[in-house]
Amino acid sequence: MTRIDDTPPAWDERTQLTTFLDYTRASACAKCEGVSAENARKALLPGSPLMTVSGLINHLRWVEYYWFQVVFLGEEDQAPMTDEDPDREMRIAVGFPLAQLLDEYMEQSARYRELVAENALDQQAAGTIRGGLRVDLRWILLHLTEETARHNGHLDILREMLDGTTGHY
Repeated sequence: MTRIDDTPPAWDERTQLTTFLDYTRASACAKCEGVSAENARKALLPGSPLMTVSGLINHLRWVEYYWFQVVFLGEEDQAPMTDEDPDREMRIAVGFPLAQLLDEYMEQSARYRELVAENALDQQAAGTIRGGLRVDLRWILLHLTEETARHNGHLDILREMLDGTTGHY
């Protein structure tokens, strides 16, 4: 995993944005190392019964899908979430092995790395977000880095509660 505190000051904007996103992705996966199948499915926060290690990894996967496939490319949304069950991706995650969820997340991330490499940072998304606004690829990369980093904090808390493991990534 590339450490973001070891980056040369001369990296261009694209390299900085993609390195930070890749770092947060890799951190999420690293936080899952050694988690048992049982612990991956445990919900420990009474106010957030769907927040499990498996649920968070599946959520990250589907968040990236949404922003790259649906918003940026303008494709039809095939995500498992619905208006009636907006957190379905977290609910169904407990039915899959954590290793499978991690593999799918990393395979998808590799495809999106290629997508990002093939497009300009100021390329406008084909789809719109709230209020009919269009964002560019740069905005999507920043948003996904923020989203992934925020959920890494959730993974830190769950991991420490599950088995006492803490980390520095």
